[in-house]
Amino acid sequence: MREAIRIENARVHNLKGINLSIPRDRVVVFTGVSGSGKSSLVFDTLHTEAQRQLIETFSSFARRRLPKLSRPEVDAIHNLSTSIVIDQHRLGRTLRSTVGTATEVYTYLRLLYSRCGDTPGLASFHFGFNHPEGMCPACMGLGKRIQVDTGRMLDKAKSLRDGAITHPDYRVGGWNWRELVAIDMFDADKPLREFTPAELEKLLFAEGLPIVKKHGAGTYAKTWVGIARRLERLYVNRAEDELSESRRDAYHQYLSYGECTACGGLRLAPARLAVRLAGKGIGEAVQMELTDLDGWLGTITSPVAAPLVQKMRSILSNLIGIGVGYLSLNRAVATLSGGESQRIKMARQLDCDLIGLMYVMDEPSIGLHARDIDQLIAMLEHLRDQGNSVLVVEHDPAIIASGDYIVEIGPGPGRQGGEVCFAGERAAFLQSGCRTATLMRQGHIPLGAPRRNWSQSWPIRGARANNLRNVDVDIPQRVLVCVTGVAGSGKSSLVHEVFVPLVPSAVVVDQNLIGCNSRSNPATFLGVFDDVRRVFARATGKPASWFSYNSEGACPACKGQGTIAVEMHFLDDVRILCSACNGQRYTDEVLALRCQGHNIHEVLAMTAQEAAAAFTQPRVKAALRLLCEVGLDYLTLGQPLTTLSGGECQRLKLAAELGKAGQTYILDEPTTGLHLADISRLMGILNRLVQDGNSVIVIEHNLSVIAQADWVIDLGPEGGSRGGRVLAVGTPEQIAQCPESHTGRYLKAMIPRSGVG
Repeated sequence: MREAIRIENARVHNLKGINLSIPRDRVVVFTGVSGSGKSSLVFDTLHTEAQRQLIETFSSFARRRLPKLSRPEVDAIHNLSTSIVIDQHRLGRTLRSTVGTATEVYTYLRLLYSRCGDTPGLASFHFGFNHPEGMCPACMGLGKRIQVDTGRMLDKAKSLRDGAITHPDYRVGGWNWRELVAIDMFDADKPLREFTPAELEKLLFAEGLPIVKKHGAGTYAKTWVGIARRLERLYVNRAEDELSESRRDAYHQYLSYGECTACGGLRLAPARLAVRLAGKGIGEAVQMELTDLDGWLGTITSPVAAPLVQKMRSILSNLIGIGVGYLSLNRAVATLSGGESQRIKMARQLDCDLIGLMYVMDEPSIGLHARDIDQLIAMLEHLRDQGNSVLVVEHDPAIIASGDYIVEIGPGPGRQGGEVCFAGERAAFLQSGCRTATLMRQGHIPLGAPRRNWSQSWPIRGARANNLRNVDVDIPQRVLVCVTGVAGSGKSSLVHEVFVPLVPSAVVVDQNLIGCNSRSNPATFLGVFDDVRRVFARATGKPASWFSYNSEGACPACKGQGTIAVEMHFLDDVRILCSACNGQRYTDEVLALRCQGHNIHEVLAMTAQEAAAAFTQPRVKAALRLLCEVGLDYLTLGQPLTTLSGGECQRLKLAAELGKAGQTYILDEPTTGLHLADISRLMGILNRLVQDGNSVIVIEHNLSVIAQADWVIDLGPEGGSRGGRVLAVGTPEQIAQCPESHTGRYLKAMIPRSGVG
């Protein structure tokens, strides 16, 4: 009875009363089409309940200081273990956290330099860039200094009174604006173009100028700090995710980071950078790629250093083995992709000696080249062999086929999913008639298909961004181009940092996460909810704000949330359906208003397909049609974005970008989170864009997509300093003939099935 995790009547999101037994101490792969309910079962049911039950074992004092988790909608789950989730969420957005601090290698490195460096008497905190004794005094250990783009912030045709400062902190009518025009330090009615250089310098960069101004019977006294200088101080240590969405836009528009000239980006004070060990300072060590750092540590033979070196090399070995050996300890985690963050989190677990754990992973293959999948599978099996249960949500055929036990959820997405289509051993799954197994038996798209020809291209010459080595390459126009190569080979550098600036009008669909909360939904993300509310306003004669659950129309009891959180003191909060609106978010007065036979709640409950048929407004209809085209026809307009899977979020972004006019489209790993069945739908969209005369450039690892490209640009051969070269360009068949290319090797394996060559 204890050999399996038993789930009884799981009903989270779209799950339809699932009953399931999952064998313990095995690698169990959960698959199915995007939106079928895999994440709802694995993360929102199993992992959430494991966390909740673990927290309940703590004292009430401790529980009050821990996250409060509500019980998922499931009758019972038996034989759960402590759960460790390794998901796609980035390790952090602050520039103060680095690969070194996240993996703890830098902690051991600091100790190594304090014990074995050529300057005795230093403690490890003297090498900490977040400690006053170690940090660079100029950048306070950040390695970068914030810079304000004053050109964007100033409208020199206007006066201060008319809004010459365009930053939202100085909007006309706001507190800072009122102070600025009232202090008499500047002529508030003179256009900025008439300011002398000294006046502009004082306006932007003055430090602590005294202001004394009589005000009635009192005196207003403070010091004036220039606008740019104030913004620098305000944001210098603020992580992007600590800001509100409105401030985040201003953060990106007006502020940028440049390398600190005092420490050269090394974060430490000069005296600490001067300490040497085995011929290197700590600043040089943190800039080395992890593979090179591992080799250097192997040259240190001091008995005092031995235990520290052994621990560091063990961690580095795991990181290199999982495919991120091209990173450096000084790399800020804010700059890592979701896949890189996930692999670092996975590598940290490989040194864990605890057994009986339940590891929950969300598509660990994301961002990995086919070359690295075998290493990933070996690590999953290592965690299993240590005596743990490994639950993996995955679409990659190689990982699915490596699972000891496979569960397919489906058969379709959304309301058409939420059922167990298959649960059994690997051999039985591979011979089953379920959708995933059938597509896997069909194999990859064969090579040898006709390719579109091109005559015009964008020439790139001498590209040197990041690890690119004076790259010369032509990117064809009006065809489907795939940029390929192992992780860290320079694909993103070539496309995002070199090519995108050359084509500023390009529509870019990148890997950045959707900023969302429980109040945002597909209608708000696509920008059509305002149109829907205006339709209701015209039909009913009421203000559009009545039809917003964030404004006048919101149910006052739940404030438009539809549910109410009940505080249970040291127990979990309980969310109950709002009795005033019955979960419909709006007041009765608003719900009584109808347009074409529907109230606003009923419209938000429509699927994209239903709403596309119901609305005649061109803008709304066009946006919903695109949502259907990318395979999200089953989403309801009002579904919170927080409930979407990774694949659904990616396709929602794609739908939003396809609605923009453009002739060049750039997509960064668009197959992220997509099932095999969804990839053919994606290829239909990409091919239609090309047929309409657009240029489509895709960064991709998926062999099915690469095999269907018209032209491939393959970078490598490895990541980091061992990459950055163009190995081969041409059709997929030509890439397959390049002996140096890892991509070519895997493409070549597809050739016998196609009869090519």
